[in-house]
Amino acid sequence: MSVRRAFAAIAVGLAWLGVSVTGQQAPPASGARILLLPRKIVSGDRATLAVLDMNGRLTPGVSVAFSNGDHLKTDATGRAMFVAPLNAGVISAGITGRPGKVYTTILNPTEASSETIEIAAAPRFASLSDRFELAGRGFCGDADANRVTLDGKSALVLASSPTALLVLPPLDLVAGEARVEVNCAKRDAQPFTVKFVALSLDADGSPLAPGDHRTLTVRVRGTMSKVSLEARNLAPDVAELSGGNPARVASSGGTENSAEFQLVGKQRGNFVVSIHLLPNQSAPKR
Repeated sequence: MSVRRAFAAIAVGLAWLGVSVTGQQAPPASGARILLLPRKIVSGDRATLAVLDMNGRLTPGVSVAFSNGDHLKTDATGRAMFVAPLNAGVISAGITGRPGKVYTTILNPTEASSETIEIAAAPRFASLSDRFELAGRGFCGDADANRVTLDGKSALVLASSPTALLVLPPLDLVAGEARVEVNCAKRDAQPFTVKFVALSLDADGSPLAPGDHRTLTVRVRGTMSKVSLEARNLAPDVAELSGGNPARVASSGGTENSAEFQLVGKQRGNFVVSIHLLPNQSAPKR
């Protein structure tokens, strides 16, 4: 199983959105880079995590270690279901052999119990090519037991807990407002809407030389509202990203909705920049 990565990268002089196709050969475990873990899990209850490579593909056979000593390995789908530790508090997890940790909070069951699915927070804007998060109560810890549809099209639940879902939009969803429906264990959440935007990148992807200035233009389709974007410079030895690393800007809004990031070359080479929509959760729009 494979999925799209977070929007936009320029690598080896080429602009791309990183759409991968299911059915491809599974990526090697050595390529694992991104751990997706729900922000909150529930003591003694099930949860599901996922691991992606740099191209956004779900990666099987990856070892994940928790700070409490627990270890697990992703299955053939690139995900792993586990039972949350009994002691409430904060723990971390990381991909074995890779730097970086992801933190999650273990809640007491009474803090998360619900006989219905309640959506407490959802994004106002979400990218068609990136995952988004739903927060609430009553979800299924087994990712595949949750059914999420966007305008009737099935989305993929990457990671889950009783209080959070990380969801990837379906490939054939179009930009604009979509009706979101969530179901789990014969329970249905009250439907709500999210506005999905398409992000495209205009840039000269040729190699940089010292002192070269390069403009990266992100065009936003699906809303005339301003949206917040973040760029990360993944090759800081080759170029400097104006505004820091990461750099954040708001789009212009309007019919020609767009945003710009600036790069300055430090040495000759290919620059790599990832750009994504910043989280913007609020009470769901119904």
